[in-house]
Amino acid sequence: MSDTPRKPRFPASLAALSPAASAGKPQATLRPQRHLAEAAADARRQVQPSGIGLDGAGVRQRMVARLRLEGINCEPVLKAMSEVPRHRFVDSALAIQAYEDTSLPIGLGQTISKPSVVARMLEWLFLGERAKASGHLGHVLEIGTGCGYQTAVLATMSRKIVSIERLQALHQQAQQHLDQQQVRGVHLLWGDGMQGHAALGPYDSIISAAGGEDIPQAWLQQLAVGGRLVAPARASDGRGQVLVVVDRLVDGWRRISGEAVQFVPLKSGTD
Repeated sequence: MSDTPRKPRFPASLAALSPAASAGKPQATLRPQRHLAEAAADARRQVQPSGIGLDGAGVRQRMVARLRLEGINCEPVLKAMSEVPRHRFVDSALAIQAYEDTSLPIGLGQTISKPSVVARMLEWLFLGERAKASGHLGHVLEIGTGCGYQTAVLATMSRKIVSIERLQALHQQAQQHLDQQQVRGVHLLWGDGMQGHAALGPYDSIISAAGGEDIPQAWLQQLAVGGRLVAPARASDGRGQVLVVVDRLVDGWRRISGEAVQFVPLKSGTD
């Protein structure tokens, strides 16, 4: 549920903690050269894939290749995004645009986030200490289910997910999409995401697809020690939003503010 991210990005030292780098895997074996060449050609021409053959893995690999060129290096994230059919989560009239790096409307004034935004947020989430140690995101709380696409991507990297959507029509739409794709390990709730869901917490990972004035205290309290939260919030200078990373420590929380973004507003209550 986001729009275009803008500079600056998080410090390079954060990106250096990529699981792919620490795993010692030769990068050449993980980067299909044909897809990289096609992605580079797309970037030079500023032309996106045509969308032909959306059910094939090739078009998703091409999207992933573009993400690599943009600096996404977290292999679990790239693998997940190569597996989940994004076109199945948008209106059929927009399916041909599903693998372009653009947000798309999903109804009720909401959008599905750009693939690059989803990938960047999930990469930062995966760089948390608990995720790096375990190789997965553990027990996840997602705020803003939307159409269910990010939920499906998260499901490939998590043990279980609690996902909250305040708009009942979108909650039902996401349930239908996830059922059709046979996504398991997801508990969908129609409710007020600002409150989180303490009954099923604490959570190893928390991610939000909507941004408020600040990170709600309920989310901080429901984050497990050693866990990580990634969410948009208002910038300290009051000008727009930035992505925020919060790690819960034994004696408190550590917060880092990163690149500028534009997400839909975080609202309380349900509709």
